[in-house]
Amino acid sequence: MKKPYLEIGKIVGTHGVRGELKIQPWCDSAEFFCKFSVLYLDAYGAQPLKASRLRPHKNVVLGVFETVDSMEKAEALRGKILYMNRKDAPLSEGTFFVQDLIGCKVADADTSAVYGTISEVIPGAGANDIWAVKDADGKETLIPAVPSVVIETDVDAGVILIRPIQGLFDGKESVIRDAD
Repeated sequence: MKKPYLEIGKIVGTHGVRGELKIQPWCDSAEFFCKFSVLYLDAYGAQPLKASRLRPHKNVVLGVFETVDSMEKAEALRGKILYMNRKDAPLSEGTFFVQDLIGCKVADADTSAVYGTISEVIPGAGANDIWAVKDADGKETLIPAVPSVVIETDVDAGVILIRPIQGLFDGKESVIRDAD
């Protein structure tokens, strides 16, 4: 089941003396982060934090929130994780939240052989992301998240069907990295 509230960033400090927060965004861009008028201090939506102003600044987001009007209140939030309501960010067809992909079973589209589960999504420096797939023995294989490899993604069912590049899961030629 998809979580209704997703992690979107972390409060890493303060900015100025009036309670402005410095936030490390955990999403595609600071601009995406700044689209939200309400964020949450918990994963259940019980502690809303209404934004008065959010703006990108270098590699962070600076945020002014209605109930945070002093340096003391801002400092008390340092280290807190911020959540977004998934209903506030509709996705286009064929796009997914990373948090929905983590834990999905990865299977062969032709043979139904199960390769493992997605343990990490590594943002691609180029055109595509890389998915780390961990098998039952803990061995991790990196697969490119490209249409020629990823045949079907059903995050509601928790299953992703792939047609792996030849040799990817055959041993010696696999793209493998040591699990931490």
